[in-house]
Amino acid sequence: MRRESGGRIDRSRTLRFTFDGREYTGYPGDTLASALLAAGVRRVATSVKLGRPRGVFSAGSEEPSAVVQIEAPFPEPMLPATTVELYDGLAASSLAGQGRLAAEPDPARYDAVHAHCDVLVVGAGPAGLAAARAAAGTGARVILADERPEPGGALLGTAEAVDGVPGPEWAAATVAGLAELPDVTVLRRTTVFGYYDDNYLVAVERRTGHLGAAAPAHVARERVWRIRAGRVVLATGAHERPIAFAGNDLPGVMLADAARAYAHRYGVLPGRRAVVFTAHDSAYAAALDLADAGVDVAAIVDVRPAPGPEWAARARERGLDVLAGHVVTAAHGVEAVSSVTVDARPIAPGELAASSGGRSFEADLLLVSGGWNPVVHLFSQAGGTLRHDDTLGTLVPDACRQAVEVAGAARGVFTLAGCLADGTGAGTRTTSGAARVPEAAPEPEPTGEPYWVVPAADHTAHFVDLQRDVTVADLHRAVGAGLRSVEHVKRYTTAGTAHDQGKTSGLLASAVVAEALGVPVAELGVTTFRAPYLPVSFAALAGRDRGALSDPVRVTALHEWHVAAGALFENVGQWKRPWYYPRPGEDMEAAVLRECRAAREGVAAMDASTLGKIDVIGPDAGEFLDRLYTNLMSTLKVGAVRYGVMCRPDGMVFDDGTVIRLADEHFLVTTTTGNAAAVLDWMEEWLQTEWPSLRVHCTSVTEQWATVALVGPRSREVLAGLAPGLAVGVADFPFMTWREAEVAGIPARVCRISFSGELAYEINVTSWDGLRLWTAIMDTGVVTPYGTETMHVLRAEKGYPIVGQDTDGTVTPHDLGMAWVVSKKKPDFVGKRSYTRADTSRPDRKQLVGLLPEDPGLLLPEGTHLVAGSGDGEPLPEPPVPMLGHVTSSYRSAALGRTFALALVKGGQSRIGERLHAPVGGTLVPVTVTSHVLYDPEGARRDG
Repeated sequence: MRRESGGRIDRSRTLRFTFDGREYTGYPGDTLASALLAAGVRRVATSVKLGRPRGVFSAGSEEPSAVVQIEAPFPEPMLPATTVELYDGLAASSLAGQGRLAAEPDPARYDAVHAHCDVLVVGAGPAGLAAARAAAGTGARVILADERPEPGGALLGTAEAVDGVPGPEWAAATVAGLAELPDVTVLRRTTVFGYYDDNYLVAVERRTGHLGAAAPAHVARERVWRIRAGRVVLATGAHERPIAFAGNDLPGVMLADAARAYAHRYGVLPGRRAVVFTAHDSAYAAALDLADAGVDVAAIVDVRPAPGPEWAARARERGLDVLAGHVVTAAHGVEAVSSVTVDARPIAPGELAASSGGRSFEADLLLVSGGWNPVVHLFSQAGGTLRHDDTLGTLVPDACRQAVEVAGAARGVFTLAGCLADGTGAGTRTTSGAARVPEAAPEPEPTGEPYWVVPAADHTAHFVDLQRDVTVADLHRAVGAGLRSVEHVKRYTTAGTAHDQGKTSGLLASAVVAEALGVPVAELGVTTFRAPYLPVSFAALAGRDRGALSDPVRVTALHEWHVAAGALFENVGQWKRPWYYPRPGEDMEAAVLRECRAAREGVAAMDASTLGKIDVIGPDAGEFLDRLYTNLMSTLKVGAVRYGVMCRPDGMVFDDGTVIRLADEHFLVTTTTGNAAAVLDWMEEWLQTEWPSLRVHCTSVTEQWATVALVGPRSREVLAGLAPGLAVGVADFPFMTWREAEVAGIPARVCRISFSGELAYEINVTSWDGLRLWTAIMDTGVVTPYGTETMHVLRAEKGYPIVGQDTDGTVTPHDLGMAWVVSKKKPDFVGKRSYTRADTSRPDRKQLVGLLPEDPGLLLPEGTHLVAGSGDGEPLPEPPVPMLGHVTSSYRSAALGRTFALALVKGGQSRIGERLHAPVGGTLVPVTVTSHVLYDPEGARRDG
């Protein structure tokens, strides 16, 4: 419920929001969690595996339970309600452990900043503020980053004072003074989530998410800060840790300090009648503050036979019942806590808490404190080592190779005066300066006893990880299965793998496992602290590198002509390539068949500019290419062209293309469109890591050249008309050679290359002249433009494979029927050794073959499996059904007058003539295995 006064909220304005479709109100300064608690909403989520109710457990980013889905103004999943700032129009819904991604694109902007500073202070609690003030006082460049909207840290959730003024006021004044300094940057709502080598830290600033629909469109929603710091001060505070007991997951069970924070910061009382269960003095301060705020504190249940004397005395003076040497054995309730059972603490080893009897307290709030765990995540990421403090019962920072200081609660200092002094000392050490230590009223050093689990006969309701529904019983089961490493137990049970990464459950899980193994927690250790400290959206990490700025759309010099001609496009790598050119009334099938007929019977042209082109230059260029290709390239004469295949070291096909020798030390390598960058990277890797002695340079020239493929029986006629100075006869211009000539008055390099099996030429001009060349070709009036779909049909009819479509990373040149391209003369090339392996010569390897459906009109879906089958039209047999292969390419052919396909089939070359079956539409359809060369197998059409 909401207190009538108090809290750091703005009661002058009312905000309206909905949760699970119901409307509520809150105030500026609220979080979604505080507003729901004020409205009496106790169940905020549902557990992921067991479907149990979950409520608000903490008040910060460590929240394991109250995870919600933001529905409006833009969907965002898996956000802790404790960190969602309330705004007008917020719509949220509860979750059962899994969120939903938005179906529409995120309209928000994201960006990134690189920053350098002398000192980075992480955390704006009392220690962090003191450190930043001390460092900034020397004139150092300081960045102060804190994940909350308001600085002050723990000061915001207590009534403590600094320098004689309330803690929040001191924090605000300190930050205001820092912000006035020219070399100080204060980052609110900024989480430092990664600490890397050389004091490089990464943070995410949430800039407009708290504004909802009022967020300005021109301001980035989130910004990633990449910070290089001379020195770092980690004042990251500590997380209160829970104790495992029966029913400790019910709504109404809450960390003690969180309830204190809700009362002070938000003016919200999480319950009316409370029981406090603790093993640490800090819970007494929470109990006293809540009692002052109007909560009926029924009892303080302290596991220690002798609690801290001063705090216990204060509680008794206030009339609070202190039950020393007692434990909460169970919390009871259906949707939330309604009562609590308390009994004497079991003392003897193996003694169990009473399963019945004890005292029962009616309560709707159960506050728990098992002590505190310093937030050492960033310190550990920095390479820092941790040591176990037996007194605190937790891990504290030890030593680190980087220039980092740890201050305050993050170092195990838990008094306000101690944190202020510790932070000031850390700040002065970073700059070798001096500063006054802010004053705070002295308080007794809090003490505690490490206490983890209330022993019981049945631990199936003693929860350790509330988000993953992991119980003490689950951890015992993992140990019983033979697991001894806490890392293995984590993966076996999923404890610590949720959005919170075990912030409240990590050390508790280690303690349970250590006890089960009979070893100290210090010996067992905890799981690795990895970045990010908090979940970070992919959108924030991408920043402005999204859409076309991340994956640029590449177009050729002829693109505008294709658009004007009505071409439809397909994405090939980053390129927009014309797919086909439909005329009015044509569908794709009709357009492609028309384009195919033009290429086979007349003349057609395709924009082939996207093919990768790499200049390979140097005295050792021939030797270099010999090592990369399966066939010889160094023997290629100037003016000649040779087809080649590259393989990986395992002998599998990596890419194919042509090699053109332009001069003695100059080769032009062409690659497939999609593999151009990968081939260049491949070349550079071998040159720089394996063959650095070779005198070779590789340069991508793909975008420097526009290429037009002129294809068909009449292509020689068209080229002769455009290039009257070029001798185009068969004898003058043989296959796989190139010539320099003027084509349409443009200097060009013309190659006799064919990827269709027809008489064909590839005409290369500078990109600046590409459109002029294409226009001149089209202006002849006899040339039909064709796209990639027609190109695929033409090459498939000839059995030419497409790397990546007819190969899958397990295919050798021999499997493609291209043993001829593998040199037997060369001493070595990448992949050669693999061809001596028995596996690469197995007769049942998948090999490229052709397929002819018995129904000539049936188009087999690409990817269709092939099986032996027992009868036509029958359903597929019950599994397992041995797969003999799959369809890689499937088309309708104008030249063949029917459909056909290419496929990879086990022992395919030995199956030619066999009848196989393909499951299509739930039935088996018959297909006949043929040679993969289905059109002009003699190659008679190549020369026109």
